[in-house]
Amino acid sequence: MPTAMNHPLQGLLVLEFCQYLSGPSASLRLADLGARVIKIENPKGGDGCRRLAIKNLWVDDNSLLFHTINRNKESFTANLKSPEDVAVVHQLIQKADVLIHNFRPGVMEKIGLDYAAAQQLNPRLVYAEISGYGTEGPWKDKPGQDLLLQAMSGLAHTTGNADDPPVPFGLAIADILCGAQLVQGVLAALIRRHKTGTGARIELSMLESLLDFQFELLTTYYASGQLPQRSALSNGHTLLGAPYGLHATADGYLAVAMVPLQKLAEVLESEALQAFSQEEAFRRRDDIKRTLAAHLKQRPSAFWMEKFRAADLWAVEVLDWQQLAEHAGFLALDMVQTLQAAGRDIRTTRCPIRFNGHTLTSDRPAPALGGDRDRILQELNTPPN
Repeated sequence: MPTAMNHPLQGLLVLEFCQYLSGPSASLRLADLGARVIKIENPKGGDGCRRLAIKNLWVDDNSLLFHTINRNKESFTANLKSPEDVAVVHQLIQKADVLIHNFRPGVMEKIGLDYAAAQQLNPRLVYAEISGYGTEGPWKDKPGQDLLLQAMSGLAHTTGNADDPPVPFGLAIADILCGAQLVQGVLAALIRRHKTGTGARIELSMLESLLDFQFELLTTYYASGQLPQRSALSNGHTLLGAPYGLHATADGYLAVAMVPLQKLAEVLESEALQAFSQEEAFRRRDDIKRTLAAHLKQRPSAFWMEKFRAADLWAVEVLDWQQLAEHAGFLALDMVQTLQAAGRDIRTTRCPIRFNGHTLTSDRPAPALGGDRDRILQELNTPPN
């Protein structure tokens, strides 16, 4: 069991009316911090993520992804079209500190669990909701799916090189960013409640999270009126000049960050690079990167890294996940924890937060659908249907 000393949210009850990634990732972090999280799930299938198998990886009847993002939670099944089950949910809301949902706009209102109704049941409740595009406007009913949001937010034009088509991030960045920002909002509301005694409504949309993520690009666009331009090769950041980017060597890739061009030319012993001045780092960045690419391909990564390290310049080798897992720097973080589910071990990442010098881990797996219903009903002194 979590302790208050190292799990500051111990004693808080969170009700999660969520599916897939954005909402569940937020309640996962709250659970890591010590909160008790109860997933309210439809008895007919539950969270859709239970069936979302990535690379066809399963644990018992649920996907591996479901287990990793729903560890350390409980499951209570409730038919939200049943007055009897809704009455029990009302009892849970009266006891809860936080309610999180990521249904489309209008769904919670339709079943009578919107903010106004929940506030009547529990004025101290922090009511947090995630939508795809906000609750108003012409996009509000669009599906809040990560790839679609990356496409509509402009984010897909920040990755890849100039001649590439739009390139999405290789992970569900809208879901995870929005979930993290929801946690920030929830914690702020809990602090406010401690001061005032009243709850709050927290609203986020995945689109707003992605727009906030691009604040540098949007601010620059509004000031200049010009769209961000990707490098023709080795693109790393649309607003930064050469040599910033990933560059091929004879046997791999190096990431080179903000390095003065003349210093780079000196360290790499490149006469061709010496022809460029620092003032040309952005204006002629493609020419500079082509020159750098031709030079770096002559030798392996280890050769160049020795020179970068000796000069204390910002460059690293580009690692894949296997190389990362074997590296002493990764092992020192102790980022992997093991869960047990259905008689097998699941290795996954732990919460990245350290509290009072302690890492926050739990070996409790994701819950079986409705696996905690009877015990929770007993706590409420409500007989099961």
